[in-house]
Amino acid sequence: MDKQPLFGLSLQKIKYVVASLALPSFTATQITDWLYKKHVSSIDEMTNLSKKARELLNEKFIVGLTAPSNVQISTDGTKKYLYPTATEKFVEAAYIPDEDRATLCVSSQIGCKMGCLFCMTGKQGFQGNLTAGEIVNQIQSLPEFENLTNIVYMGMGEPLDNLQPVLDSLEILTASWGYGWSPKRITVSTIGVIPAMQTFLKQSNAHLAVSMHTPFDDERKRIMPIQSVYGISEVVSELRKWDFSHQRRVSFEYIMFKGVNDTPRHAREIVRLLEGIRCRINLIRFHPIPDTALEGTPYNVIVEFQNMLKARGMTVTIRASRGEDIYAACGMLSTKELVKRQQEPDF
Repeated sequence: MDKQPLFGLSLQKIKYVVASLALPSFTATQITDWLYKKHVSSIDEMTNLSKKARELLNEKFIVGLTAPSNVQISTDGTKKYLYPTATEKFVEAAYIPDEDRATLCVSSQIGCKMGCLFCMTGKQGFQGNLTAGEIVNQIQSLPEFENLTNIVYMGMGEPLDNLQPVLDSLEILTASWGYGWSPKRITVSTIGVIPAMQTFLKQSNAHLAVSMHTPFDDERKRIMPIQSVYGISEVVSELRKWDFSHQRRVSFEYIMFKGVNDTPRHAREIVRLLEGIRCRINLIRFHPIPDTALEGTPYNVIVEFQNMLKARGMTVTIRASRGEDIYAACGMLSTKELVKRQQEPDF
């Protein structure tokens, strides 16, 4: 029988493991300390556990960390890491250093079922959910782990379509027995899965980022199929019920496509739709991907769009493009590796 990973288990779940092995209850906090604070890679390194405890744990469990199998490094310092999963697929994490900040963009699923027209991950189709351990592994196994200041769940997959493992991973990152990070260092993105978004807002204090990309329902439906289930107007109406103060921020992500969503009409509708919500709008340059007719809006037009929104009182930033020379768009590196594996001869 395959051994089960301890990494990615909450304190409560490790208490169950300890009880099942008839070990002293305090062993659970010792284990979480070794996993999430001392960052060991084997059970034998847990030296304050008795020899008997380590033997019992080794019979059924491993720590379960997985190093990245590949990395591509951009001329701007961005690094795209490829991580193998337990199902022999691949996910990506992008490390983005920027002066006094270092952000890691983590994946929550293998592929994605949402089918957004502009997303390379969606072209893979849905291949599975990541466990909490596989999500946090992208952070812990990162060579630059000690440099990290922020985490964003904006990699492969829709985080709120894999809700419980995402919530479990957030607990590990923020709990006193885990990494002890402030939730203000973490942002979770969503295209607007309303029921899961409600649960996330109740159970976590991490920031929320909503993928808008156009304020018009008919246009959004053409590029984001989720619009047929949860419209952007409904998503915004739900967000009006929540208090976004200094403790929690909501932002709206807006990838800009040439001639599609970058006109003064779109700017006016964004202002109307978001009126009264304390939020930030992040304008994003589009990274071209294969097999799509969408093109990126020229930078000068993005600046004009930003100025239109600012003139109407909106808080707006233009997100700098990073890693364009290393398959920067989510899913491109893992898709390349997946195709490579499929083409390898099976001897």
